[in-house]
Amino acid sequence: MMNPDIETLLSALVGPGSQPDGPDDAKLDYMIMPEEMRVFSMASIPADAADHGAGVAAGEAILAALNRVAAGGPEESVDLAHLAPADLAFVDQLLGEGEVSVVLGESHQAQESVLAGVWRVRQTGERRGDRVDIGAFPAGFIAAAFGRAQGEVTIPEKSFDGLFNAPALIAEINAHIPGTATRAEPHVINLSLLPHTEGDLLFLEEALGKGDLIILSRGYGNCRIRSTGTRHNWWVRYFNSQDTLILNTIEISPLPAVAQAAPEDIADSAERLAEIMDTYR
Repeated sequence: MMNPDIETLLSALVGPGSQPDGPDDAKLDYMIMPEEMRVFSMASIPADAADHGAGVAAGEAILAALNRVAAGGPEESVDLAHLAPADLAFVDQLLGEGEVSVVLGESHQAQESVLAGVWRVRQTGERRGDRVDIGAFPAGFIAAAFGRAQGEVTIPEKSFDGLFNAPALIAEINAHIPGTATRAEPHVINLSLLPHTEGDLLFLEEALGKGDLIILSRGYGNCRIRSTGTRHNWWVRYFNSQDTLILNTIEISPLPAVAQAAPEDIADSAERLAEIMDTYR
């Protein structure tokens, strides 16, 4: 079962009324998520830190890993599964909650802390886990999201009414999938600037397929991202404060930049956490 806090935090990728109904009353069938968002909380220094030696030790381990990653090392993880509930709560209070939340299916959830590049990751089901990942994005999430994805887009067999531009986009998408991992810039198809019908959006949804990696980023407005069933393809949508869709794009990239921590942000996080941990030494 998905964590209620994550459910509350994430919103619908495209909610009812975001697209006009067609003459046949067809409606888009996007994955729906709850509509409310929770404001992120700043990290704080727990007053009873002296009673949580294991929590302080976990904080030191996170700082050591963060320093190595900030210096150019590979992403790292710090296991928290051994901590008692009180020590785990101490670590959560220490890290706070940042602007990016992630859900991968029903088994994995991640919340970026107020320290960019420091992620609280929880796993449910038979292989339960609780850890902190340090890096641009939680470890293994992208590989899992696209593990069974198709390598290129194929024309759907079912028919769609009112098609206009979508079929022509298939060739463009397939042309940009190869080499995505080494390409410096993402390839973005801005659907908001292209004339299109509801049938076009339904067609693209069917052709790309549905993924189960969902990201909400509040760092640059309300940005909602969902993986598709096609490798390296993402739906990226921006909403205004009234939850109205203002930008609708398909991005072909390993991961949209808005969802990941930049190296300079990770270096800044290392400095900030070092200042916090100094209070316990």
